[in-house]
Amino acid sequence: MVLGGRVSWLRAKGGKNESKVSFVELFFDLVFVFSISQLAHSLAEHFTPLGALESVILIFAVWWVWVFTAWVTNWLDPDRMPVRIMLFVLMFAGLILSSAIPDAFGEKAIFFAGAYVFMQVGRSLFTVYALRDVSPANHRNFLRITSWLVLSGVFWIVGALMEGEMRVGLWLAALVIEYSAPALGFRVPGLGKSTAADWDVSGAHIAERCALFIIICLGEAVLQAGKTFAEQPVSPLIVAVFITAFAGTVALWWIYFQFGHERAAHRIEHDDTPGSLARQAFTYAHIPILAGIILSVVGDEFLFAHPHDQADMHTAAAILGGPAVFLIGNLWFKGVTTGRPPLSHLVGLVGLGLLLFTLPEVVVYQLGILATAVLVVVAIWEFASLTRVVPSARSTGDH
Repeated sequence: MVLGGRVSWLRAKGGKNESKVSFVELFFDLVFVFSISQLAHSLAEHFTPLGALESVILIFAVWWVWVFTAWVTNWLDPDRMPVRIMLFVLMFAGLILSSAIPDAFGEKAIFFAGAYVFMQVGRSLFTVYALRDVSPANHRNFLRITSWLVLSGVFWIVGALMEGEMRVGLWLAALVIEYSAPALGFRVPGLGKSTAADWDVSGAHIAERCALFIIICLGEAVLQAGKTFAEQPVSPLIVAVFITAFAGTVALWWIYFQFGHERAAHRIEHDDTPGSLARQAFTYAHIPILAGIILSVVGDEFLFAHPHDQADMHTAAAILGGPAVFLIGNLWFKGVTTGRPPLSHLVGLVGLGLLLFTLPEVVVYQLGILATAVLVVVAIWEFASLTRVVPSARSTGDH
């Protein structure tokens, strides 16, 4: 397609590939398999209040650079060679970013911050050029977005040159700038602000992109459990821990995929302001879902490493906290897209909270079994809820 005297790099509206997730996008996501692994291991090794804060900063950054790219490929066609090359360049920068995660608050801070700023600003500048003379409204949107990312990039780079509390404070400031920008419409003097009507997105594409990212995260949980099990001497206890970790991951998958993302895609496709709904459901609500999975991976590491230790608040923060944060994210996600937060998730949160009272009486592996049992109950509840939906409601995406 030729627009404005040159070949358009946009997805063809109404075409068969408008909402299709391309193989290039899936290839791009492979870098984030490494990122999730690095984040989980880094958090497990520094499971302290400061380590948790640093991990939260890194998780927010990794998610933000990924989800911004997912939004961009909602408009740009990855099958166009310039867009494909842009994604390959981002992959290389993402590999540098991921490699720097374990020492992002140490000697490799500039590698992490530099790669992050390059990915954010570089991708946005590329999109500004791609949309020039082709989509005026989105061209202005990405001019605004680039301005905000350049501003936050100053904080990222200066923070990398600082140490200790100064770095943490500057990087937190950078995240506040970036995460508040969409809610403020990316307002820029002289360029105005974006409106919800400007963000005409494909619900099917953004839903599938986020679903595939969640698969990546859950895949890391499965791989970590398998790797650790392979390295352990076989015993009935280790087999029980392995089954517990796997069953917990399957329950997380079931809770998210049973009737979450497909219904959300349908709702966005038929909403008057799809961009606003997609921003809430996918850009923001998926953050606790991602964090919950990563924290659950840390909990699995504790299960394998210290199964006989007395359970305490330290281990409970991962073993119970991971599923709890995951359920909170799903409550938000499903509440936004259906208007009715699932009762099963609320009951699951209560159940996990009640398990805190068992800490003086149980050891780590027993706490893990109990937490997994709560998740399995929630998953079964979700399945039972779906089987009660009449066929016509399923076909319309209602529940």
